Parts: sequence; structure tokens; C-alpha cells
Amino acid sequence: MSFLEKPAPGRLLLDDTVPLTAVIEASQNLQSHTVCGISLPLPPKKLIGNMDREFIAERQRGLQAFLDSITQHPLLSCSLTVKKFLDPNNYSANYTEIALQQVSMFFRSDLKWEVLEPLKDIGWRIRKKYFLIKNKEQPKEMYLLSWVDLGPDKFLSDKDLQSAMKLLTSLSTPYLCPLLFSSTSESSALLIRPFTEKGSLRDHICKVKPRESYLKKYCNPKKSQGLELQHIKLYGRQILEGLKLLHDGGLFYGHLHASNIIVDDGVCRLMDVENGMLGVPSALRPAFTQLRKINTTESIDIFCFGHLLYEMTYGRPPDSVPVDQYADVPYTAVGQGRKNSKSLNPHPLLQVPSRLKEALKSAKESLEKRLQEEQRVLHQHRRLTRAQSHHGSEEERKRRKILARKVGNRVSHTQPYKETS
Repeated sequence: MSFLEKPAPGRLLLDDTVPLTAVIEASQNLQSHTVCGISLPLPPKKLIGNMDREFIAERQRGLQAFLDSITQHPLLSCSLTVKKFLDPNNYSANYTEIALQQVSMFFRSDLKWEVLEPLKDIGWRIRKKYFLIKNKEQPKEMYLLSWVDLGPDKFLSDKDLQSAMKLLTSLSTPYLCPLLFSSTSESSALLIRPFTEKGSLRDHICKVKPRESYLKKYCNPKKSQGLELQHIKLYGRQILEGLKLLHDGGLFYGHLHASNIIVDDGVCRLMDVENGMLGVPSALRPAFTQLRKINTTESIDIFCFGHLLYEMTYGRPPDSVPVDQYADVPYTAVGQGRKNSKSLNPHPLLQVPSRLKEALKSAKESLEKRLQEEQRVLHQHRRLTRAQSHHGSEEERKRRKILARKVGNRVSHTQPYKETS
């Protein structure tokens, strides 16, 4: 029996990437505290006349803009503080305490491991916690232990998931970060992989320390800088090699971004390859659910690679901030590297058992079906919203009045003439 806990009956699997919204009704300033370094549009206060109706309405609009700026920010909107404030019923659990309990149970079952320190908030996922550990038999080597809750896209059976994780721990390829140990239960997974002090590719781009909080590292980096063309071409090629290896073996990824890439001696290695099978939602899911053409796991990886290419070029992820002048770097890199996928270095295919291959194929189709259904519902909602907005607009009301007037005039002119005796 697994040492990890079993889920409570009726346990709800939430997609933490779904953005939440709220409407300001009241506010209270409790204390001043800064973590992320982002300038938010908090409206000014007023000592005299602060109960005037016009001022209250103006401040409410300002507070709403302040809240919208938080809920629309890709990192702030996913933070536990924001989620707990907007949805306390579904985010009341202490995930750090849950993770500590499971990790403690693991160490009691395997005495060769020892916790050095918890790595608090180095990643954005609410239901994923990290610990720096060491092997007592190799005390100079450090390892990264991560505990993660299974997500809503987990479609593999428990047995097939264990087989898939066993396959990942047996892989040895230069473009995938090795997974040394894994253990899964009905509700969570525990993973161990090598730890690198250099951090991820995003840490390198943002010029930050890997062990700091992700809000402090990535929300408003002061020294972020894009990579040189030669590195973009080299890293891009290596990343594509890793993706091709996964696709050829029937494994689905969907979690490609700069924080999931480790650069070790000039070689890019993909991390968290198991995320797709564990069912955790992609960091870019809110973006590609808006695009109905991004409806397969392969197209998701292509979409994520485009975002990554942008970040490697400009030193930041794509956002709504306009770029005054676009560099020739991505176009040059793509133009010179535009070749058939067969030109990539041949790698031996993953030796996936036929039963597991069928299970992965079925899980992949279920994941894509869920995405397509969500895209369909979102598309219908947008169409309905646009129709309602257009129907209630001032121009549309005027147009209907003019049309009704024309129809009325036409009817009056076409009425038959009646003679009177």
C-alpha cells in the first residue's frame, strides 16, 4: 500500500489556472507589505468629503480597476493569497502542512533521505511544494523533492500512472531532466530529481536567485535580458529535440515554459515531463483556451514553444505591453532552422509497453476532449456576450427605431384605398 494519503470521498479536483473575478464592495487597509514589486492602480484617499456620492462611486470604480489589475495578472492571479481571498471555501486547506505530512511519511519509509530545508514558494503552483534534500549515502549531492496534488486532467488509472512514472525514471536522454524517484497515490505524487544551484532558464533570463519566492523573482524583474541569437538557436533546437522524443514515444507534455527548463553545461533539459500524466493544468491554459485551433497536445507544445521563443528573445513572457521595435532574432532563428522534423537528430524511440501506450493514447484523447469542450463553451459565451452588448448598444437601438419607423411608413402607404358611399 502506498504511504501517501487517499483522497477524501467526493474530493473536487480544481483547475487553479482558471482566473477568478470579483466586484469591490468595501475595502480595509490592514497593513503595508510588498513582495512582488508591481505598481498597482490603487485609487487615492480623501479625508474631507469622502462620503459624497460622487466620490464613493469614483473610488469604487478605482478599486474595481485595482482588483481587475490583480485578477488579470498571470502570476498574481494564481497566488494562494488572491485565490483564498476570492474563493475561501475552495482554498482553505493548508497545502504546506499536507505536503509536510506526506514527506515525513516518506522519510520514515526510506531512511537514506534527509531534508535540508523547505524551498518556500519557489514555484507558482498552489498545490505543489518543494524541499531540498540529500542522500545520506552521498552527502555532497543535493536533490529536489517535490510533492504535488493530482489535477483535473488526470485520466490515467492508478496502475497505468505508476507504470508511466516508472518509465520516466528509467529514461536517460540529454534533453530530459532525469527523474530519480517517483511515488504516486490516488491523490498526489512525490518526485525526486537532481537540484541545480543555477536554477531554471527563466532564473537565468531574469538574473535572479533560484531559491527566492516566484513573485519576487518574476513579477517585476529589474535585470531581465533576452538571450543572444546563438543561444536561442541552440536552446531552441535542443528543446525541439526533447519534445520530439516525447511525441514519438506517445507521451504528452503541455507544460513547456522557461521555468521548466534547466540549462546544464550548455544543454537544455525539459523538467516536469510528468505533469501531463499527473493531470495538473498548464500554466498557459488560460491563454490557449481562448484559441480553438489549439486543441491537441502537440499544438499546445507548439504554442508554448512560441511563447518560450519570445521570452528568450525579449527577456519577458508575451503580454499586453507593446514592443516598440521587434528584433530580427526570432525571425532569423526560425528562418534558418525551418527544416523538416526528420532533420532533427535521430533518437531511439521510447520503449513504451503496448498496454501503457494505449492507456496514454486514451488519456491524451480525454485531455483534448476536455479542452475542446471548454473552448466550445467559452466561444458560445463570447458570442452571446457580443450579441447582448450589440443588441443593447445606443447605435443598435437607434437603428431599430429607424427600421421600425420605415416599416410603419411602408405599411401605411401600402394600405388599400376604401371608397365611401
